[in-house]
Amino acid sequence: MSEIFDLTTRPDDRLFYQRGDVNDPRLGEVVSHDPVQYDSADVVILGCPQDEGVRRNTGRVGAAAAPDMIREQFYRLTPFNIKKKVFDLGNVAIGASLEETHDTHTTVVQQLLRDGKRVIVLGGGNDISYPDGVAMAEVFGPEWWIGVNVDSHLDVRIAEQRNNGTQYRQLLLEKHLLPSYFYEVGYQTHLCSPIYYEYLRDNGVHRISLELLRSRAEADIEIKEQIRQKFIGHSSSLNTFFGFDMDAVRSADAPGTSAPSPLGLRAGEFIQLVKYAASLANTKIIEFSEVNPTYDVDNRTTKLVAIGMHRFCSGVA
Repeated sequence: MSEIFDLTTRPDDRLFYQRGDVNDPRLGEVVSHDPVQYDSADVVILGCPQDEGVRRNTGRVGAAAAPDMIREQFYRLTPFNIKKKVFDLGNVAIGASLEETHDTHTTVVQQLLRDGKRVIVLGGGNDISYPDGVAMAEVFGPEWWIGVNVDSHLDVRIAEQRNNGTQYRQLLLEKHLLPSYFYEVGYQTHLCSPIYYEYLRDNGVHRISLELLRSRAEADIEIKEQIRQKFIGHSSSLNTFFGFDMDAVRSADAPGTSAPSPLGLRAGEFIQLVKYAASLANTKIIEFSEVNPTYDVDNRTTKLVAIGMHRFCSGVA
């Protein structure tokens, strides 16, 4: 256990909001970041404050500031309906390169999973899905986890250096993630390369576009049915990972992202998908990435992620 504290930095005490009203407690007064409380925790929060992958992919940088800005909003919320014990591990130590940071991140997440924790990962760039996916594969085995990428993009880009658009191709090529266990959800066809789409189709990856989500009565019906079939066909003990790139949410509801779009999931649809992730008994990691506070409006995006975190913590099966 001590290694994960050596590889991370403790969260700033000032982020933990204190209202001081016994009749109106806030999460800043409930969630612990004292290492002695780690063992008894059910859910662990981990930040990765870097946007080097965004920079490499010529995106607009600023996501490195997101983990603490999200925490600031999360700890102002109440503990209503949260029965699980939540612990804040702090932020992954940032290395001299993106690759070094990913290695450290993998080591920390592997230990969290081996310790039986549910993990909320706060990016940073969406490239953290790579070390999170490697950790899932190393701990559970590639045939025992499902990866869900909720994103307006496909993130299977070919590039000389890894970045925030290459992570799922890396996981697939390195066989950490099986194509038939991978779900691309909420992608927008006008933002996706037809060549990369054909790569996913030809390899048997499940594809649920924004248009398909919108054609259903509820945003989560299609993915519920597809994943239910996977559980039936394999085993109820499959582990799940959900990566939420906040670019998937329309800019009216999430203006502070790395690559905003006027089209996307509505805030309520986003929360519905988060609640579905929480409802699955074996969701081990939920990840929120690509929040860019530099471009946020009234903390709208960080507040939305904070509410998503709250719904996950209160809905964990």
